[in-house]
Amino acid sequence: MNIIVVSGKLAQARTITLTRTQIVTLFALLLVLGAGAASAIAYFAVRHASALAPLLGVKAADPVTSGGQEAQVYMQETIHALAVRMGQMQAQLLRLDGLGERLAQLAGIKPQEFAFDQPLGQGGAIAHLPRYTLSVGQLAEQLDELSRLLNHRTDQLHILESVLLESQLVRQLIPSMRPVDVGWLSSGFGWRNDPFTGQRVIHEGVDFVAPVGTPILAAAGGVVVTSEYHPEYGNMIEIDHGNNLVTRYAHASKRLVEVGAIVLRGQKIGEVGNTGRSTGPHLHFEVRRNGVALNPARFLKAQG
Repeated sequence: MNIIVVSGKLAQARTITLTRTQIVTLFALLLVLGAGAASAIAYFAVRHASALAPLLGVKAADPVTSGGQEAQVYMQETIHALAVRMGQMQAQLLRLDGLGERLAQLAGIKPQEFAFDQPLGQGGAIAHLPRYTLSVGQLAEQLDELSRLLNHRTDQLHILESVLLESQLVRQLIPSMRPVDVGWLSSGFGWRNDPFTGQRVIHEGVDFVAPVGTPILAAAGGVVVTSEYHPEYGNMIEIDHGNNLVTRYAHASKRLVEVGAIVLRGQKIGEVGNTGRSTGPHLHFEVRRNGVALNPARFLKAQG
């Protein structure tokens, strides 16, 4: 993730690059700090319930003159108002926990590395600093500010989730998955001697030797634009992945998808065969952009 900083005081814009792991780590620390602040506020509120009552809209009562029963009602109302306020904060933290788990999954981080429902391990020596007591007004202001920040961070992380989802979808449309799970590469991309004529010609794809009936898998998600028998390619399937990128699967014994079908990355679309202009069972695989053949090895090396 790149953050571009622009300021009148800077001679030029600066770019800060954050990896997915760094983003999720910062988010986890934010959750811990938010939970700690909420706990501290709850502790302070319970100890100073009488002073907080006016700020929470609870009618104040004099426990000395009103008797024990009225004092008890007054305390119950104060605690109820505090519980409602803290319940709202806890709901916000739960939403952030769920969002954090989804972001961790999108970033490829293992669930055990970030347990969002557990506090991070922390410790250290006690710092002997002067004690500072918040006033009731300051506590109310900090409570409102923390709630505002939680809402703001939630909005920002939802935007980050959308960006990660879009990036994941783009990766699903790049033909980087090997189209057969077994077999070996018998012929690469580029110049070679034609197996039938012996002439020097361009081979516009790669050939995977595999037994007849071996599943042919879609190298990426897309829409089937061709499913037919070709005099040279035999049973042939073509999938459009968008951005003028098309993959071709040839010499199949069976075609299992029709034109217009939407296929997912890794979905079985056919079976290896020996149809068309072929010397033996294998899969001929091509990658084309704007009709021009590209070396499939460039895409298959990007698998991950």
